[in-house]
Amino acid sequence: MVEVQVRVERELDRLAPVLDELGQRFAEAGHELHLVGGPVRDAMLGRSHHDLDFTTSARPEETEKLLRAWGDGGLWDMGRDFGTIGARRGEWVVEVTTYRSESYDPASRNPTVAFGDDLAGDLGRRDFTVNAMAVSLPGRSFEDPFGGIADLAHRVLRTPGRPEDSFGDDPLRMLRAARFAAQLGFDVAPEVVAAMTDMADRISIISAERVRDELVKLICAPYPRLGLTLLVETGLADLVLPELPALRLERDEHHRHKDVYEHTLTVLEQAIDLEPRLPGGGPDFVARFAALMHDVGKPKTRRFVADGTVTFHHHDVVGAKITAKRMKALRFSREETEAVCRLVELHLRFHGYGSGEWTDSAVRRYVRDAGAQLARLHVLTRADCTTRNQRKAERLRRTYDDLETRIADLSEAEELASIRPDLDGNQIMEILDLAPGREVGQAYAYLLEVRLDQGPLEHDAAEAALRAWWAERQASSESS
Repeated sequence: MVEVQVRVERELDRLAPVLDELGQRFAEAGHELHLVGGPVRDAMLGRSHHDLDFTTSARPEETEKLLRAWGDGGLWDMGRDFGTIGARRGEWVVEVTTYRSESYDPASRNPTVAFGDDLAGDLGRRDFTVNAMAVSLPGRSFEDPFGGIADLAHRVLRTPGRPEDSFGDDPLRMLRAARFAAQLGFDVAPEVVAAMTDMADRISIISAERVRDELVKLICAPYPRLGLTLLVETGLADLVLPELPALRLERDEHHRHKDVYEHTLTVLEQAIDLEPRLPGGGPDFVARFAALMHDVGKPKTRRFVADGTVTFHHHDVVGAKITAKRMKALRFSREETEAVCRLVELHLRFHGYGSGEWTDSAVRRYVRDAGAQLARLHVLTRADCTTRNQRKAERLRRTYDDLETRIADLSEAEELASIRPDLDGNQIMEILDLAPGREVGQAYAYLLEVRLDQGPLEHDAAEAALRAWWAERQASSESS
């Protein structure tokens, strides 16, 4: 406990330029102000914040006046209806919210907000005890009416009151339980898990966008397996990401195929371990979600062969379609959806080339098809090896090392990242005496295939190939 006190005091000293001045301003105006939520919790965990949340007895219009005098980087009030005003000063971003007392209509997606009168009531409506602690300002006295410190020490998530009441008020808190488990590495109290299981269907009143945002935070957390497992075990995943529990296929009696669900979670964890290979490092949502969804086509494509083996032919293509449908339902952007689906569709491509007999043409096509997702495809393909056979795993690793070396060598020689035909559209029209139209596009596509098969050609060789293709096409047209 002494160590925790030292960490908290050190963090509060770091935050003093904000805490002390804001606390004094609100006190002089006759209002209470308290640092609350994540910054308080994370101070005990030794984590730093520059985005700070406060709660106050002041109403929004009074908060706005005080923050306007304090900040130097603008003021925003998009959350005014919920009592929240935000401001910036230098590197610090603060949001101050009036004490709240809110409830949900059982059939509504949005809370009915009423302003509260005291700190205890405001903290009591928060999602978990570890988020229901406060530091009163400017005196820095600590407030913990619901035992958040003890729960933090025991690394457990509990609700301040009955979980049934909390989830009844805001069903999204069930997803937040899974998200915080993934972010903090905490267990979830048995009574909270029971309430999540019993009330899972309440999540249906929550908008797709809010569900999506929680899933993204969960998947990008340090321990996503914890959160995803909780969603599956409570039945919430059946409603928000049904493709995941569907991977729990019954294994055939001879155990001829892997447990796809456990394999998927392992691939996700291995993809996370490989994120330093990505240009931006991690966490990388696209790479992680592709790892999570890469085998979702298996349930629909599973077939038992007469000899007892199991096949999943075309599960890559089927999985990409399933992934697109789910991401559309969750209101993901088109860019993110296309990126994830491309990776799911291509995740088997490496294995289609045997044990490494890659021609230059195959390497070019691999790079062309992956496009901007090449680095992520490298990560996904490597992560997809979960065999316990160390010799096989090492062989696959070496083979992929060789492929990446081939890609690097050809990229240096041929600029693979921007593969184009050796003749552009204007040159094609001039050589074949064509006007803009479909035939120019077909000629361009043909020359691209030549480029992929043969590599870069000199102008004369490319023109000869184009003329030969055009002559053959004209002869075929005349004979038909």
